[in-house]
Order: sequence, then structure tokens, then C-alpha cells
Amino acid sequence: MNTPLWDLYTNLLSKARFTDLTHAFFPDQPHFPAFPNESREVIFNVPEHGFEVTRYTLVGQWGTHIDAPSHFVSGGRSVDAIPVEQMLLPLVVLDISIRAAANPDTTALLSDVHDWESRNGRIPDNAFVALRTGWSARWPDAEAFANKDAEGIAHYPGWSREVLEFFVQSRKVTAIGHEATDTDPGISTSKGDYSVEAYWLGQDRWQIELMANLAALPEAGALLWASWPKPLAGSGYPARLVAIQP
Repeated sequence: MNTPLWDLYTNLLSKARFTDLTHAFFPDQPHFPAFPNESREVIFNVPEHGFEVTRYTLVGQWGTHIDAPSHFVSGGRSVDAIPVEQMLLPLVVLDISIRAAANPDTTALLSDVHDWESRNGRIPDNAFVALRTGWSARWPDAEAFANKDAEGIAHYPGWSREVLEFFVQSRKVTAIGHEATDTDPGISTSKGDYSVEAYWLGQDRWQIELMANLAALPEAGALLWASWPKPLAGSGYPARLVAIQP
């Protein structure tokens, strides 16, 4: 029997390193401040019923989650419409964590992308680009995640419009991800400005928020395996992410 995919698993994937890029979600975790908190209720339990079932009440954009274009675009593509072919992608890690440690208001710059390509070559087609900022180390401290000053302005890093425009216009990037709660930096979201996220989702791209463990990955050479449930017409849902590297 010709089994090329089984051979690939035996010869390569079974020896690969798998890294979970997902936070386990729970009530009172860091989240977008306008969203209600998660609640849970055990409605069947093992001592009484022989099995356990828990009712979870949460918004779709909870924990490590996917945002579909419909999250910001009326009539945009929803979670269930994202093809399974996009759930396994080349993983690019854009690391700005040193700069973010010194200046939490920083964003990804076009020079960061050019520097990455000077070391690793052109970003591969259909890539998932993850922004490593070091912010996931603050999990699960909600106050540290928001990092608000005395005036209530949040300070956390994010993407920039120029970088995402480059991904759309000059590279065939399928999706992006980041460690913070938002695509835009905190100084923008504190003013109600979500224009960078609106731009990206408006290009029929999707994204993952609240990624974990990016510090454990190489900047090039890994794959991202992303999965999530399939709510009909859903704008977002908690996701499970795994990086696969040699």
C-alpha cells in the first residue's frame, strides 16, 4: 500500500516537537472589558447521574480565539466558512518582545518584517504570522494585561496598519495572531480606535487573539495547526492552536 501521508507522520511528524499555543480559559481571565464574564454551571454530576455535564456561558471572543471577518464586517465570512485547508499553515513569528518590554505602546514595523526576511527569506505564501510581544507572560493577571495608567489608558503592543497592508498587498498572508487582547495597541483601543483590526478583517482575513507560548518557537520553519468548533454564522469562537517544529 502506498501511504505517503502515513510515511510523513512516521518519518517526520512523530519525531516533531508540538507546542500548545493556547491558554486554558476560565472565569475572570483577561478579556475585552466590554464583554461579560464567563459563567459555568454543573447540570449533571458523576455522584448523582453517573456523568458530568457543564453549561458554559461565554462570548465567542473568549480566551485564545479566532476572529472571523464577520466580527467586524456585516455579511463577512463567518467561522464556519473558513476552509479546513487554512487550518494548517506555515508559521512566521515576528518578534518585537525586546522593544515591547521597553515600550509597551510599540507596534510591529515594516522594518521588522524586512529584517525577518533578510534572515529567513520571503514570507511563504499562505502563512500565518504571529506577533511575539512577550505579553502572554502576564497571563492570567487581568490588570497586568490591560496595563492601564492613572488616567485609565491601556498600554500594550499591537499591529500597525502599514505592516498589515504589506501582508495584503505584497505578501499572500492568510491570517495573523497576537498575544494581547486586541489587534490594535492599547493606546488606540482606549480611545475606541480599532481601525487596524477593522482593516485586516475587512480584507477577508482572519486572526487569532490571546496566543500563548510564542517564546518557545523559532521565528521560521514551524507549522501552525489551528482548530475551532463550527458555529453556524459565528463571528468568533475559542480555538486550539498547536505549533509543529522539527
